[in-house]
Amino acid sequence: MSKNWPLFEVFIRSKNGLEHRHVGSLHAADATMAIENARDVYTRRMEGVSIWVVESENITASNPEQAGEIFEPAADKVYRHPTFYDLPDEVKHI
Repeated sequence: MSKNWPLFEVFIRSKNGLEHRHVGSLHAADATMAIENARDVYTRRMEGVSIWVVESENITASNPEQAGEIFEPAADKVYRHPTFYDLPDEVKHI
């Protein structure tokens, strides 16, 4: 039996947030233990409403050196960004 527990990345959604944010990492025997530990470590002030944990080995990241190849095609799609629209004050989270 290995004594090395896997590393988990922890994401918390705050009470007034719409998205989960990365808050840190921790070691745990399994995902259930990781959620319990994340609750104890990262939500002491009752600021979270949802916790995600992901084993670090399951995360694949883009290479910063290839940012041009990955993100340049989006630059010519200005219609995806509401920068030239007048939005009413009632419209939130855009």
